[in-house]
Amino acid sequence: MKKLENKVAIITGGAMGNGLGIAKVFLRYGADICILDYSKELHKTIESLKSDFPESKICGYEVDIRDRKEVDKCIDGAAKELGDIDILVNNAGVCKLETFETMSEEVRDFHFDVNIKGTWNVTKSTLSHMKKNAESSIVNLASVTGPMVADTGEVAYATTKAALIGFTKALAMELVGDKIRVNSILPGYILTPMVEGISVDTDSKNPQSVIDGIAAGIPMRRLGTIEELGELAAFLASNESSYITGHEFVIDGGSTLPETSSVGV
Repeated sequence: MKKLENKVAIITGGAMGNGLGIAKVFLRYGADICILDYSKELHKTIESLKSDFPESKICGYEVDIRDRKEVDKCIDGAAKELGDIDILVNNAGVCKLETFETMSEEVRDFHFDVNIKGTWNVTKSTLSHMKKNAESSIVNLASVTGPMVADTGEVAYATTKAALIGFTKALAMELVGDKIRVNSILPGYILTPMVEGISVDTDSKNPQSVIDGIAAGIPMRRLGTIEELGELAAFLASNESSYITGHEFVIDGGSTLPETSSVGV
């Protein structure tokens, strides 16, 4: 039996990037999935996944997770179509590089509303469905950015991702009696459209040089893949991690290991 067989998972931001990697790995392990995403790419992604995994139940809703009422409708629709929800992966997030001094309130609120409030909304909407099951799991996508490291221009993003660590721990304590585990993943640099966008923001004339520079600073000398992140999410979503809750798991190729870039033999 596959480790996510007979499980129903909600994955936010699953049309591309990390969310797509998670969706593919979950389907490979037997889960039925519903993707919530704001991107128009969602429809292409759903059709592609249905073609690749014809025996799985797959649905998707194009929704802005900042809108709680619309999120409620989507979660209720997913539960009717797929059954009681066992897994929630809060992956959807945004990042726009801008310094603290120049950042507008609109850009600040964009990060807070999607990364924090959006995660809050989807979790709130999903809990009543998850409590119907014997065991359920929530996986929040935070980041090494904020809790562990940060670069110039990431103040809004770093703030929101650090907040998700507190959200994870407090929620884990509240839900342990309902047999719902809550953990978070802290990715370093995974090759996603978000990272590609950051590289363009950094050097629009030569974004590949930014990607190459990132890889050079990682002990493994490469960025991670979306499937590698998906494997970690599947572990935390499955019964393989049944005695783990309230913790964060770094997946970064060792990028947060070096103490300095100039000391060592």
